[in-house]
Amino acid sequence: MKYLHLIWAALFRSKTRTLLTLLSVVAAFLLFGMLDSVRVAFNSGGQVSGANRMITMSRLSITQMLPYSLDAQVRAVPGVRKAAYAAWFGGVYRDMNNFFPNFSVSPDYLDLYPEFKLPAAQKAAWLADRRGAIVGETLAKRFGWKVGDTIPLQATIFPTGGSNDWSFTLRGIYRVEDPKQKGQEQILFFHWKYFDEANDYVKGRVGWWVVEPTGADAANRVAKAVDKLSENSDHETKTQSEAAFNQSFAKQFADIGLIVTAIMGAVFFTLLLLTGNTMAQAVRERIPELAVLKTIGFSNNSVLWLVLAESVLLVVLGGALGLAIAAGIMPAVSAASGGMVQLPTVLPQTWAVGLGLAVLIGVVVGLLPALRGMRLNIVDALAGR
Repeated sequence: MKYLHLIWAALFRSKTRTLLTLLSVVAAFLLFGMLDSVRVAFNSGGQVSGANRMITMSRLSITQMLPYSLDAQVRAVPGVRKAAYAAWFGGVYRDMNNFFPNFSVSPDYLDLYPEFKLPAAQKAAWLADRRGAIVGETLAKRFGWKVGDTIPLQATIFPTGGSNDWSFTLRGIYRVEDPKQKGQEQILFFHWKYFDEANDYVKGRVGWWVVEPTGADAANRVAKAVDKLSENSDHETKTQSEAAFNQSFAKQFADIGLIVTAIMGAVFFTLLLLTGNTMAQAVRERIPELAVLKTIGFSNNSVLWLVLAESVLLVVLGGALGLAIAAGIMPAVSAASGGMVQLPTVLPQTWAVGLGLAVLIGVVVGLLPALRGMRLNIVDALAGR
Protein backbone atom coordinates (compact mmCIF):
# COMPACT_ATOMS: atom_id res chain seq x y z
CA MET A 1 0.00 0.00 0.00
CA LYS A 2 2.94 2.35 0.52
CA TYR A 3 3.39 2.66 -3.24
CA LEU A 4 -0.31 3.34 -3.94
CA HIS A 5 0.37 7.02 -4.62
CA LEU A 6 2.95 6.06 -7.26
CA ILE A 7 0.56 3.60 -8.90
CA TRP A 8 -2.29 6.15 -8.87
CA ALA A 9 -0.08 8.90 -10.32
CA ALA A 10 1.16 6.59 -13.09
CA LEU A 11 -2.37 5.46 -13.88
CA PHE A 12 -3.63 9.02 -14.37
CA ARG A 13 -0.51 10.34 -16.07
CA SER A 14 -2.62 10.63 -19.24
CA LYS A 15 -6.03 11.45 -17.82
CA THR A 16 -7.98 11.42 -21.08
CA ARG A 17 -6.67 8.03 -22.18
CA THR A 18 -7.22 6.52 -18.74
CA LEU A 19 -10.76 7.86 -18.41
CA LEU A 20 -11.77 6.60 -21.85
CA THR A 21 -10.32 3.17 -21.09
CA LEU A 22 -12.01 3.19 -17.70
CA LEU A 23 -15.37 3.96 -19.32
CA SER A 24 -14.87 1.01 -21.67
CA VAL A 25 -14.19 -1.29 -18.72
CA VAL A 26 -17.24 0.08 -16.86
CA ALA A 27 -19.45 -0.57 -19.90
CA ALA A 28 -18.12 -4.12 -20.29
CA PHE A 29 -18.73 -5.04 -16.65
CA LEU A 30 -22.11 -3.28 -16.57
CA LEU A 31 -23.14 -5.57 -19.42
CA PHE A 32 -21.60 -8.56 -17.65
CA GLY A 33 -23.38 -7.79 -14.38
CA MET A 34 -26.79 -7.55 -16.03
CA LEU A 35 -26.41 -10.51 -18.38
CA ASP A 36 -24.90 -12.84 -15.79
CA SER A 37 -27.66 -11.94 -13.33
CA VAL A 38 -30.22 -12.86 -15.98
CA ARG A 39 -28.35 -16.12 -16.66
CA VAL A 40 -28.33 -16.99 -12.96
CA ALA A 41 -32.04 -16.18 -12.71
CA PHE A 42 -32.87 -18.48 -15.63
CA ASN A 43 -30.76 -21.31 -14.22
CA SER A 44 -32.24 -21.17 -10.71
CA GLY A 45 -35.64 -21.85 -9.20
CA GLY A 46 -35.91 -25.50 -10.20
CA GLN A 47 -36.84 -26.73 -6.70
CA VAL A 48 -40.47 -26.81 -5.57
CA SER A 49 -39.57 -26.82 -1.87
CA GLY A 50 -41.21 -23.85 -0.20
CA ALA A 51 -43.12 -22.80 -3.35
CA ASN A 52 -46.49 -21.17 -2.76
CA ARG A 53 -47.53 -21.63 -6.42
CA MET A 54 -46.53 -24.49 -8.68
CA ILE A 55 -47.12 -25.21 -12.35
CA THR A 56 -48.06 -28.62 -13.73
CA MET A 57 -47.24 -28.99 -17.42
CA SER A 58 -46.35 -31.72 -19.90
CA ARG A 59 -43.13 -33.53 -19.08
CA LEU A 60 -42.17 -33.40 -22.77
CA SER A 61 -42.63 -29.71 -23.59
CA ILE A 62 -44.72 -26.67 -22.84
CA THR A 63 -46.08 -26.98 -26.39
CA GLN A 64 -47.66 -30.37 -25.55
CA MET A 65 -51.18 -29.80 -24.22
CA LEU A 66 -52.81 -31.93 -21.53
CA PRO A 67 -56.32 -33.41 -21.28
CA TYR A 68 -58.88 -31.29 -19.46
CA SER A 69 -60.06 -34.47 -17.71
CA LEU A 70 -57.11 -34.14 -15.32
CA ASP A 71 -58.67 -31.03 -13.77
CA ALA A 72 -60.91 -32.76 -11.23
CA GLN A 73 -58.11 -35.16 -10.27
CA VAL A 74 -55.59 -32.35 -9.72
CA ARG A 75 -58.01 -30.43 -7.52
CA ALA A 76 -58.73 -33.59 -5.48
CA VAL A 77 -55.07 -34.28 -4.60
CA PRO A 78 -54.56 -34.03 -0.80
CA GLY A 79 -52.63 -30.86 0.00
CA VAL A 80 -53.99 -28.84 -2.95
CA ARG A 81 -55.75 -25.72 -1.67
CA LYS A 82 -56.57 -24.21 -5.08
CA ALA A 83 -55.96 -25.07 -8.72
CA ALA A 84 -56.72 -23.38 -12.03
CA TYR A 85 -55.79 -24.04 -15.64
CA ALA A 86 -54.67 -22.03 -18.65
CA ALA A 87 -53.53 -22.41 -22.25
CA TRP A 88 -51.21 -20.33 -24.38
CA PHE A 89 -53.04 -18.58 -27.23
CA GLY A 90 -50.32 -16.64 -29.06
CA GLY A 91 -52.42 -13.99 -30.77
CA VAL A 92 -51.03 -10.67 -31.98
CA TYR A 93 -52.70 -7.27 -32.05
CA ARG A 94 -52.89 -5.85 -35.61
CA ASP A 95 -49.31 -6.85 -36.58
CA MET A 96 -46.45 -9.06 -35.40
CA ASN A 97 -44.69 -6.14 -33.71
CA ASN A 98 -47.52 -5.95 -31.17
CA PHE A 99 -46.73 -9.21 -29.42
CA PHE A 100 -47.69 -9.71 -25.77
CA PRO A 101 -48.60 -12.80 -23.70
CA ASN A 102 -52.24 -13.84 -24.02
CA PHE A 103 -53.79 -16.89 -22.35
CA SER A 104 -57.15 -18.58 -22.14
CA VAL A 105 -57.84 -19.37 -18.47
CA SER A 106 -60.38 -20.94 -16.14
CA PRO A 107 -62.81 -18.58 -14.37
CA ASP A 108 -61.03 -19.04 -11.03
CA TYR A 109 -57.55 -18.32 -12.43
CA LEU A 110 -57.24 -14.92 -10.76
CA ASP A 111 -58.03 -16.48 -7.37
CA LEU A 112 -54.48 -17.84 -7.38
CA TYR A 113 -53.03 -14.40 -8.14
CA PRO A 114 -54.20 -12.07 -5.36
CA GLU A 115 -51.54 -9.57 -6.46
CA PHE A 116 -53.70 -8.90 -9.55
CA LYS A 117 -56.11 -6.20 -8.35
CA LEU A 118 -59.28 -6.23 -10.45
CA PRO A 119 -62.36 -4.22 -9.36
CA ALA A 120 -65.20 -6.53 -8.30
CA ALA A 121 -67.65 -5.04 -10.81
CA GLN A 122 -65.20 -5.55 -13.68
CA LYS A 123 -64.50 -9.13 -12.58
CA ALA A 124 -68.23 -9.87 -12.51
CA ALA A 125 -68.64 -8.37 -15.99
CA TRP A 126 -65.77 -10.50 -17.30
CA LEU A 127 -67.16 -13.70 -15.80
CA ALA A 128 -70.55 -12.97 -17.32
CA ASP A 129 -69.23 -12.35 -20.86
CA ARG A 130 -68.24 -15.45 -22.85
CA ARG A 131 -66.01 -13.37 -25.14
CA GLY A 132 -64.80 -11.03 -22.42
CA ALA A 133 -61.13 -10.32 -21.74
CA ILE A 134 -59.11 -8.59 -19.03
CA VAL A 135 -55.72 -6.94 -19.45
CA GLY A 136 -53.06 -5.36 -17.26
CA GLU A 137 -52.99 -1.61 -16.77
CA THR A 138 -49.60 -1.25 -18.50
CA LEU A 139 -50.87 -3.08 -21.60
CA ALA A 140 -54.07 -1.03 -21.67
CA LYS A 141 -52.09 2.22 -21.55
CA ARG A 142 -49.74 0.95 -24.28
CA PHE A 143 -52.59 0.62 -26.78
CA GLY A 144 -55.02 3.16 -25.34
CA TRP A 145 -57.65 0.53 -24.49
CA LYS A 146 -60.65 1.29 -22.28
CA VAL A 147 -63.23 -0.99 -20.68
CA GLY A 148 -65.84 -1.82 -23.34
CA ASP A 149 -63.41 -1.66 -26.29
CA THR A 150 -63.26 -4.49 -28.82
CA ILE A 151 -59.79 -6.04 -29.07
CA PRO A 152 -59.08 -7.89 -32.34
CA LEU A 153 -56.31 -10.50 -32.26
CA GLN A 154 -54.74 -12.41 -35.14
CA ALA A 155 -54.20 -16.06 -34.24
CA THR A 156 -50.75 -17.47 -34.98
CA ILE A 157 -51.65 -21.03 -33.92
CA PHE A 158 -55.39 -21.54 -33.43
CA PRO A 159 -57.82 -20.45 -36.19
CA THR A 160 -61.55 -20.08 -35.58
CA GLY A 161 -64.15 -20.89 -38.25
CA GLY A 162 -61.40 -21.11 -40.87
CA SER A 163 -60.14 -17.61 -40.06
CA ASN A 164 -57.34 -16.23 -37.91
CA ASP A 165 -59.51 -13.35 -36.73
CA TRP A 166 -60.52 -13.43 -33.08
CA SER A 167 -62.13 -10.57 -31.17
CA PHE A 168 -62.73 -9.95 -27.48
CA THR A 169 -64.52 -7.31 -25.46
CA LEU A 170 -62.42 -5.66 -22.77
CA ARG A 171 -64.30 -6.10 -19.50
CA GLY A 172 -61.64 -5.29 -16.92
CA ILE A 173 -58.21 -3.78 -16.31
CA TYR A 174 -56.17 -5.18 -13.43
CA ARG A 175 -53.26 -3.58 -11.57
CA VAL A 176 -50.18 -4.97 -9.84
CA GLU A 177 -49.11 -2.77 -6.95
CA ASP A 178 -45.56 -4.13 -6.51
CA PRO A 179 -43.34 -2.02 -8.83
CA LYS A 180 -40.97 -4.97 -9.23
CA GLN A 181 -43.79 -7.01 -10.77
CA LYS A 182 -45.18 -4.40 -13.17
CA GLY A 183 -44.22 -6.65 -16.06
CA GLN A 184 -47.18 -8.83 -15.05
CA GLU A 185 -49.44 -6.06 -16.36
CA GLN A 186 -48.50 -6.96 -19.94
CA ILE A 187 -50.88 -9.95 -20.19
CA LEU A 188 -54.33 -10.47 -21.73
CA PHE A 189 -56.63 -13.18 -20.29
CA PHE A 190 -59.82 -14.57 -21.80
CA HIS A 191 -62.05 -17.58 -21.12
CA TRP A 192 -60.76 -21.09 -21.80
CA LYS A 193 -64.29 -22.36 -22.44
CA TYR A 194 -64.68 -19.87 -25.29
CA PHE A 195 -61.29 -20.88 -26.67
CA ASP A 196 -62.21 -24.58 -26.41
CA GLU A 197 -65.50 -24.08 -28.24
CA ALA A 198 -64.31 -21.64 -30.91
CA ASN A 199 -60.92 -22.93 -32.06
CA ASP A 200 -60.88 -25.29 -35.04
CA TYR A 201 -58.37 -27.93 -33.96
CA VAL A 202 -57.83 -28.41 -30.23
CA LYS A 203 -60.67 -29.64 -28.05
CA GLY A 204 -60.63 -30.54 -24.37
CA ARG A 205 -56.93 -29.65 -23.93
CA VAL A 206 -55.22 -27.20 -21.60
CA GLY A 207 -51.65 -25.98 -21.40
CA TRP A 208 -50.94 -26.15 -17.67
CA TRP A 209 -52.37 -26.05 -14.19
CA VAL A 210 -51.46 -23.54 -11.50
CA VAL A 211 -51.50 -25.34 -8.15
CA GLU A 212 -51.45 -23.73 -4.71
CA PRO A 213 -50.49 -26.17 -1.92
CA THR A 214 -51.94 -25.89 1.57
CA GLY A 215 -48.52 -24.86 2.85
CA ALA A 216 -44.95 -24.41 1.69
CA ASP A 217 -43.97 -27.61 3.50
CA ALA A 218 -46.49 -29.58 1.42
CA ALA A 219 -45.11 -28.45 -1.96
CA ASN A 220 -42.86 -31.46 -2.63
CA ARG A 221 -45.53 -33.95 -1.56
CA VAL A 222 -48.18 -32.29 -3.71
CA ALA A 223 -45.88 -32.11 -6.74
CA LYS A 224 -45.17 -35.85 -6.57
CA ALA A 225 -48.84 -36.72 -6.07
CA VAL A 226 -49.98 -34.58 -9.00
CA ASP A 227 -47.36 -36.06 -11.35
CA LYS A 228 -48.32 -39.56 -10.25
CA LEU A 229 -51.82 -39.00 -11.69
CA SER A 230 -50.52 -39.33 -15.25
CA GLU A 231 -47.55 -41.62 -14.61
CA ASN A 232 -46.87 -44.10 -17.46
CA SER A 233 -49.50 -42.43 -19.66
CA ASP A 234 -49.09 -40.60 -22.98
CA HIS A 235 -49.46 -37.26 -21.16
CA GLU A 236 -47.04 -37.46 -18.23
CA THR A 237 -46.66 -34.22 -16.30
CA LYS A 238 -43.93 -32.30 -14.55
CA THR A 239 -44.78 -30.09 -11.58
CA GLN A 240 -42.31 -27.33 -10.76
CA SER A 241 -42.14 -23.96 -9.07
CA GLU A 242 -43.69 -21.01 -10.86
CA ALA A 243 -40.26 -19.37 -11.20
CA ALA A 244 -38.87 -22.48 -12.92
CA PHE A 245 -41.89 -22.58 -15.25
CA ASN A 246 -41.42 -18.93 -16.25
CA GLN A 247 -37.78 -19.65 -17.01
CA SER A 248 -38.49 -22.77 -19.05
CA PHE A 249 -41.16 -20.82 -20.95
CA ALA A 250 -38.61 -18.17 -21.94
CA LYS A 251 -36.06 -20.85 -22.87
CA GLN A 252 -38.47 -22.04 -25.57
CA PHE A 253 -37.48 -18.90 -27.47
CA ALA A 254 -33.70 -18.87 -26.86
CA ASP A 255 -30.81 -20.51 -25.01
CA ILE A 256 -30.12 -17.75 -22.49
CA GLY A 257 -26.85 -19.24 -21.22
CA LEU A 258 -25.40 -19.61 -24.72
CA ILE A 259 -26.41 -16.08 -25.70
CA VAL A 260 -24.85 -14.59 -22.55
CA THR A 261 -21.64 -16.58 -23.00
CA ALA A 262 -21.28 -15.58 -26.65
CA ILE A 263 -21.90 -11.88 -25.96
CA MET A 264 -19.56 -11.72 -22.98
CA GLY A 265 -16.85 -13.65 -24.83
CA ALA A 266 -16.86 -11.02 -27.59
CA VAL A 267 -17.00 -8.14 -25.09
CA PHE A 268 -14.11 -9.38 -22.96
CA PHE A 269 -11.97 -10.23 -25.99
CA THR A 270 -12.40 -6.65 -27.20
CA LEU A 271 -11.66 -5.40 -23.68
CA LEU A 272 -8.42 -7.39 -23.58
CA LEU A 273 -7.23 -5.78 -26.81
CA LEU A 274 -8.22 -2.30 -25.67
CA THR A 275 -6.72 -2.38 -22.18
CA GLY A 276 -3.68 -4.27 -23.42
CA ASN A 277 -2.97 -1.53 -25.94
CA THR A 278 -3.48 1.14 -23.26
CA MET A 279 -1.02 -0.48 -20.85
CA ALA A 280 1.58 -1.12 -23.55
CA GLN A 281 1.43 2.52 -24.65
CA ALA A 282 1.53 3.79 -21.07
CA VAL A 283 4.65 1.79 -20.23
CA ARG A 284 6.33 2.70 -23.52
CA GLU A 285 5.91 6.40 -22.71
CA ARG A 286 7.37 5.93 -19.22
CA ILE A 287 10.52 3.99 -20.08
CA PRO A 288 12.83 6.78 -18.79
CA GLU A 289 10.77 7.13 -15.59
CA LEU A 290 11.01 3.41 -14.89
CA ALA A 291 14.75 3.59 -15.46
CA VAL A 292 14.96 6.42 -12.90
CA LEU A 293 13.07 4.25 -10.38
CA LYS A 294 15.66 1.52 -10.88
CA THR A 295 18.45 4.06 -10.52
CA ILE A 296 17.22 5.21 -7.10
CA GLY A 297 16.96 1.68 -5.76
CA PHE A 298 13.79 -0.01 -7.00
CA SER A 299 14.46 -3.67 -7.83
CA ASN A 300 13.38 -5.41 -11.01
CA ASN A 301 10.61 -7.19 -9.11
CA SER A 302 9.40 -3.91 -7.62
CA VAL A 303 9.03 -2.38 -11.08
CA LEU A 304 7.24 -5.54 -12.26
CA TRP A 305 4.69 -5.35 -9.43
CA LEU A 306 4.16 -1.60 -9.83
CA VAL A 307 3.17 -1.98 -13.48
CA LEU A 308 1.03 -5.05 -12.78
CA ALA A 309 -0.71 -3.26 -9.91
CA GLU A 310 -1.46 -0.31 -12.17
CA SER A 311 -3.08 -2.59 -14.75
CA VAL A 312 -5.11 -4.51 -12.16
CA LEU A 313 -6.23 -1.30 -10.44
CA LEU A 314 -7.52 0.11 -13.73
CA VAL A 315 -9.61 -2.96 -14.58
CA VAL A 316 -10.83 -3.67 -11.04
CA LEU A 317 -11.88 -0.04 -10.56
CA GLY A 318 -13.83 -0.07 -13.82
CA GLY A 319 -15.25 -3.52 -13.08
CA ALA A 320 -16.50 -2.53 -9.62
CA LEU A 321 -18.14 0.62 -10.99
CA GLY A 322 -19.81 -1.35 -13.80
CA LEU A 323 -21.15 -4.00 -11.42
CA ALA A 324 -22.41 -1.32 -9.03
CA ILE A 325 -24.34 0.39 -11.84
CA ALA A 326 -25.74 -3.00 -12.91
CA ALA A 327 -26.92 -3.60 -9.32
CA GLY A 328 -28.83 -0.33 -9.48
CA ILE A 329 -30.44 -1.18 -12.83
CA MET A 330 -31.48 -4.79 -12.07
CA PRO A 331 -34.67 -3.89 -10.15
CA ALA A 332 -35.99 -2.17 -13.30
CA VAL A 333 -35.00 -5.19 -15.45
CA SER A 334 -36.75 -7.50 -12.99
CA ALA A 335 -39.90 -5.37 -13.05
CA ALA A 336 -39.98 -5.28 -16.86
CA SER A 337 -39.52 -9.05 -17.24
CA GLY A 338 -43.03 -9.98 -16.21
CA GLY A 339 -41.76 -12.25 -13.44
CA MET A 340 -39.28 -14.24 -15.56
CA VAL A 341 -36.29 -12.54 -13.95
CA GLN A 342 -36.85 -12.24 -10.23
CA LEU A 343 -33.67 -10.63 -8.95
CA PRO A 344 -33.64 -7.42 -6.88
CA THR A 345 -29.94 -6.81 -7.53
CA VAL A 346 -26.69 -8.36 -8.78
CA LEU A 347 -26.10 -11.57 -6.82
CA PRO A 348 -22.94 -12.12 -4.71
CA GLN A 349 -21.79 -14.89 -7.03
CA THR A 350 -21.92 -12.50 -10.00
CA TRP A 351 -19.90 -9.96 -7.98
CA ALA A 352 -17.34 -12.64 -7.14
CA VAL A 353 -17.02 -13.86 -10.74
CA GLY A 354 -16.91 -10.29 -12.08
CA LEU A 355 -14.20 -9.10 -9.70
CA GLY A 356 -12.24 -12.31 -10.29
CA LEU A 357 -12.41 -11.70 -14.05
CA ALA A 358 -11.32 -8.09 -13.51
CA VAL A 359 -8.21 -9.20 -11.61
CA LEU A 360 -7.44 -11.87 -14.24
CA ILE A 361 -7.85 -9.42 -17.14
CA GLY A 362 -5.69 -6.87 -15.30
CA VAL A 363 -2.90 -9.42 -14.86
CA VAL A 364 -3.12 -10.66 -18.46
CA VAL A 365 -3.01 -7.21 -20.08
CA GLY A 366 -0.34 -5.92 -17.70
CA LEU A 367 2.01 -8.88 -17.72
CA LEU A 368 3.92 -8.17 -20.94
CA PRO A 369 4.38 -4.42 -20.24
CA ALA A 370 5.42 -5.31 -16.67
CA LEU A 371 8.01 -7.81 -17.91
CA ARG A 372 9.35 -5.19 -20.30
CA GLY A 373 9.72 -2.75 -17.43
CA MET A 374 11.42 -5.35 -15.26
CA ARG A 375 14.02 -6.16 -17.96
CA LEU A 376 14.91 -2.53 -18.70
CA ASN A 377 18.61 -1.72 -18.95
CA ILE A 378 19.05 1.58 -17.11
CA VAL A 379 21.71 2.99 -19.45
CA ASP A 380 19.81 2.05 -22.63
CA ALA A 381 16.53 3.37 -21.25
CA LEU A 382 17.95 6.74 -20.19
CA ALA A 383 19.76 7.04 -23.50
CA GLY A 384 16.50 6.49 -25.39
CA ARG A 385 17.67 3.27 -27.00
